[in-house]
Amino acid sequence: MRSTPVSAAPRRGRRTALAAAGLVAALTLTATACGGSEDEADTKPGGGTSQAADADGTGGGEGGLAAGLADRLKEQGIDVDKWKNGGWKNWDEDKWLSEAKDFVNPVIEGLWQPDRMKSAKEADKTVTTKDAAADQGATDPEPAPVEAVAEKKPYHENAAPVGKVFFDSPEGSMVCSGTVIKDVNHPGKSNLVWTAGHCVHAGGSGGWYRNIAFVPSYNDYGKSEAELANATATEMAPYGTWWADWASTSNQWIQGGSESGGDGAAYDYSVLHVKPEQGSKSLEETVGAALEVDFSAPSATEVSSMGAWGYPAAAPYNGLEMFKCVDRPGRLSLSPSLPTMYRIGCTMTGGSSGGGWFRVVDGETKLVSNTSIGPLENTWLAGPQLGRAAEALYQDMSKTYGGQ
Repeated sequence: MRSTPVSAAPRRGRRTALAAAGLVAALTLTATACGGSEDEADTKPGGGTSQAADADGTGGGEGGLAAGLADRLKEQGIDVDKWKNGGWKNWDEDKWLSEAKDFVNPVIEGLWQPDRMKSAKEADKTVTTKDAAADQGATDPEPAPVEAVAEKKPYHENAAPVGKVFFDSPEGSMVCSGTVIKDVNHPGKSNLVWTAGHCVHAGGSGGWYRNIAFVPSYNDYGKSEAELANATATEMAPYGTWWADWASTSNQWIQGGSESGGDGAAYDYSVLHVKPEQGSKSLEETVGAALEVDFSAPSATEVSSMGAWGYPAAAPYNGLEMFKCVDRPGRLSLSPSLPTMYRIGCTMTGGSSGGGWFRVVDGETKLVSNTSIGPLENTWLAGPQLGRAAEALYQDMSKTYGGQ
């Protein structure tokens, strides 16, 4: 996470290890279980949802594509076959800006090879001095840095729902983190992934990114770069590569998101519906785990501990290992008109964006936020509260696309 430096503020003290140990233990238990089963943010429903073209150039809607999508693609000069053969590399700025409503993401088998995954750059979202100065007193003191801890290996036994989100942008191949979440309308057979809005859409300055794919338990055994010199696809992606065939993020992110988070930061979340590059089982069945999402948007003062998981890729990390931070959350306000965000101390860098934040509710680990923004110094992370607006977006994805 990078930015211009923010003004200094008193730091909260470091937290005891007891809460952290409890959260880590609960996550481990949840992550290895197969199947099964406050303050309010802005309650305005709705979001930007778009269907992608499928592997053969078709989608799941009537006639192969969602209503009207085929005509819009033709109007924009998009031939899906040419797209899969490299046409996606054409980032015509005028077209990209005008195509913000159309998500084109056909499966390109073999595109995300191990070397291409390793070379993907972190997708940073930064907070600026201007953003941080707008809080009008609702922001808590800056948290003390919490050193990120490497997750135990293999990841599929300790944090199975966590993985990496890959995508292409005009700047090249990029990477974020994501989490397999439960689908309330399709128990045990979820194909849903939670990540950040800025990992799928450029916000007010552009449209949907391309070639969006999710790899759960990426580099499962946390091997070093030297050990992965000739890595196979199975070593890097033990559960395969999962392509987003539908994507959804908030209207607030689409309209107000920016390189520094902007007004969209408090709504910087996304839900992906994915399909396997190969195979037919659901993501949840394949991975053997998924986490429930907590949409109660509790006040930071009501939560004793939150943990952020992800794959930091900017120095001193290299994106090959999964890390976590656990801390007591505080509040970060970017504007009096926006919901406050959660903030925890954490030294994870870019690449951890989109990674899930978890807390224990009645003995069960649930996803409660995701990494959105952080400062140049990499001392803390902030994520949105997930209230009724986020739940409406999730429910729409589940009901409309979950059974596809």
